[in-house]
Amino acid sequence: MSLTGTPFLLTLIALSAVAVALPLALWSRLRGPRILRAAARVLMLLFAQGTAVALVFTLVNNANSLYDTWGDLLGTGDHVEQAADLGADGTGGIALDRLPRVRQTFTQADGPGMRQAGGVRVTQLKGRVSGVNAEVYVWLPPQYDEPAYRHHRFPVVELLPGYPGSPKSWFGSLRAPAQLAPLMRDGRVAPFILVAPRTTLLPGVDTGCANVPGTVNADSWLSIDVPKMVMDNFRAQPAPRGWAVAGYSAGAHCAVKLAVAHPDRYRAAVSLSGYNDPAGERDSLTAQDPALRRANNPCLLLGRAAAPPAVALYLSGQPHDGYEAALDLQREAEAPTAVHVVPVPKSAGGHTMALWRPQVVPAFRWLTVQLDQRRVPAGGPTPPARSNAGSTRAALASGTASRAASARTP
Repeated sequence: MSLTGTPFLLTLIALSAVAVALPLALWSRLRGPRILRAAARVLMLLFAQGTAVALVFTLVNNANSLYDTWGDLLGTGDHVEQAADLGADGTGGIALDRLPRVRQTFTQADGPGMRQAGGVRVTQLKGRVSGVNAEVYVWLPPQYDEPAYRHHRFPVVELLPGYPGSPKSWFGSLRAPAQLAPLMRDGRVAPFILVAPRTTLLPGVDTGCANVPGTVNADSWLSIDVPKMVMDNFRAQPAPRGWAVAGYSAGAHCAVKLAVAHPDRYRAAVSLSGYNDPAGERDSLTAQDPALRRANNPCLLLGRAAAPPAVALYLSGQPHDGYEAALDLQREAEAPTAVHVVPVPKSAGGHTMALWRPQVVPAFRWLTVQLDQRRVPAGGPTPPARSNAGSTRAALASGTASRAASARTP
């Protein structure tokens, strides 16, 4: 039974109801020695508490997409078949243009939000370069199957969750397709293909989307194997012109790092509440080694790049949760690197899906312009506001509040 499936949730609801009914019906009717009656009552209380805790955990997990499978929850899921030393560029000397085409079979994905706005499909991909074997979710824009677009190649945004986190979060908790599909139909947002690969590849650890020889090649999985599969199976634009990567929390750190490290693979990145130092995630694999920690800090990567990478970065954050890291990147960047910082005040909420959900549309409007897909209406992707007075929570979280107001918010 799936951890995030409806049958499991309904089972817990039924068990919770039984757990409440049992003491009400049997508490005073128990017979036998006093010690047995006491033991039975303790068991009923434990059963009630256990089912209540399990139900609350499941509801929270489904709302925030923290754990996708039982393996993720129990720390038993390992999606790395091999982790060879692939060198600095992550290719292992393989001529990527000579690799055979990847042909995948896709099925309808299950879970919250996975059937909205045309539905999300899923496939199990064996990465030929990275040695990773994991699932990849794909959503196609409304125009994809229209006759007028039958020869059109679409831009792609790779979506990364936080840690712990499920790739399904962008479709369920953040409701990206449901939010974006109407805007794509109206021409206010470009018709992007959305791709969400698994990023939790090792049990109980955040890979930092890095290549660590002998352990995991998460960078090559995300920046080589997944893009090649998408371009081989769908009418996707080539990299880097039509490719971007977006993430929240730990996924935001990954998005910026991947774009800065691989301007030949991505043209833009979106970071929602990200950080630069891998130590921002306490379970980070790359934070455990000083050399890896430096090598996977996008701010340091910008500083020591032989030439500034031609990438555009959209960075949103609150004070002490991504904002300072965004300013550090902005100070370090030199043309043609472009950095757009969106301050989000503390009053908009905390480090949760509720904070990031209203930021999806502004970020994709910005991506539409940066990837030169289509102009958005006048006013730009994140129009500034004069003050926070009277602003709604959604407006604040979307980045339309002023930077000065953000700095004043405790």
